[in-house]
Amino acid sequence: MSNLFFASALLPQGWAENVLVRLDGRGRIAAIGTGAPCPSDAERFAGAAVAGIANLHSHAHQRAIAGLGESSGDGSDSFWSWREVMYRALDRMDPDDFEAVAAQLYVEALKAGFTAVAEFHYLHHDRDGRPYADPAETSHRAVAAARAAGLPITLLPVLYNASGFGGTPPTAGQRRFIHDGKGFQRLTERLRAAYGEADDVRLGIAPHSLRAVPEALLAETVAAHRAASPAGPIHIHIAEQRKEVDDSLAFSGRRPVEWLLERHALDGRWCLIHATHMTESEVAAVAASGAVAGLCPTTEANLGDGFFAAESYMARSGRWGIGSDSHISVSPVEDLRWLEYGARLTSGRRTVLAGGPRRSTARRLVEDAQAGGAQATGFEAGRLAPGMRADIVVLDTAHPLLAARQGDALLDGWIFAGNANLVRDVVIAGRTIVRDRRHPREDAIAERFTHTLGRLLG
Repeated sequence: MSNLFFASALLPQGWAENVLVRLDGRGRIAAIGTGAPCPSDAERFAGAAVAGIANLHSHAHQRAIAGLGESSGDGSDSFWSWREVMYRALDRMDPDDFEAVAAQLYVEALKAGFTAVAEFHYLHHDRDGRPYADPAETSHRAVAAARAAGLPITLLPVLYNASGFGGTPPTAGQRRFIHDGKGFQRLTERLRAAYGEADDVRLGIAPHSLRAVPEALLAETVAAHRAASPAGPIHIHIAEQRKEVDDSLAFSGRRPVEWLLERHALDGRWCLIHATHMTESEVAAVAASGAVAGLCPTTEANLGDGFFAAESYMARSGRWGIGSDSHISVSPVEDLRWLEYGARLTSGRRTVLAGGPRRSTARRLVEDAQAGGAQATGFEAGRLAPGMRADIVVLDTAHPLLAARQGDALLDGWIFAGNANLVRDVVIAGRTIVRDRRHPREDAIAERFTHTLGRLLG
């Protein structure tokens, strides 16, 4: 494994020139030097290096239907009508299909600048709802797809037990998702046996939502997970839609985030996906808890969810990261850009999330997303510093959109200057996976994906 040399790089202390990253045998950063010529044993990169960003919320199977829910219905289209379109699309997907779709997604994610993915995985069973011979069949396929692409994965098997608050029986469209407590425990045990020691896999759990996991089952599952995997992440959808908030109030007298805060000791292991509809007191409490807010601005916009209280939450130093969720877009740039643009549209001001006068908006967004994504995925990443994984994105400083820019202006150009992909190279655990915008397996993976969609959607 070669050492790495970058013309410039963003380090925790700021930008530096002629940066040598020395690696250990596991693809971690052993040491960093600056200001010296490139040694003969180093792989040289001409652009500007930054730590990668984790995609902290993915439903890989939904990449197969991106753009297919945009035809107008009866004028009342919503998240809930889109969900029925998604359920129908899953009826024909088998494990081979899922692996083909996931591999394509993960290559796209790498080329866009994501360097890890948290797969919120709930497509567990066969098309008739019966478990596969190996109950972890499709989970294995998610890992296989990530490994084919070279993307580290945090596997989050989803516990889905009911269709609504109060344990309402699941619908036919949810038959492939459903577990009881014992079945879910068997699944997580198999995954720990298979991947518990893997360097490129982290394991957590994902109780789908308060509406899909009754109170006693949620408490039992969280306790079992913490006993088996004390550091393992816990991700949950929460307060995404106004209807969800209204249903929660009708059932329990509590808003979803309020209910979760009262009954569970939120800490840095938790990631609250969406958390779109919160009161100011909920915003303050989540920020103080150390949990990560998992934000998916392009999906939230596409589904009409609403806009996260980003300015208030970030002013309280709340931790957050980004995910591409339904994969209507697979781009850290677009999600970070629209987080800021949403704040501008709702406030009537510019550079809302920069965090102070004369600060780079993009740098604040990128560094927060790096840190929050690393925390939510459980990988030792998100900074170019000794002890961290060498998961690195190299921006193409020769591109016209980055012309004559240096330092933080490179980040502002990357996030706000246009729609060209400015990621030229991507390094994962010290190994170059994308070089000059090419992934070595992209053609074969794209061909399989295209064939799969032709059969599924034809």
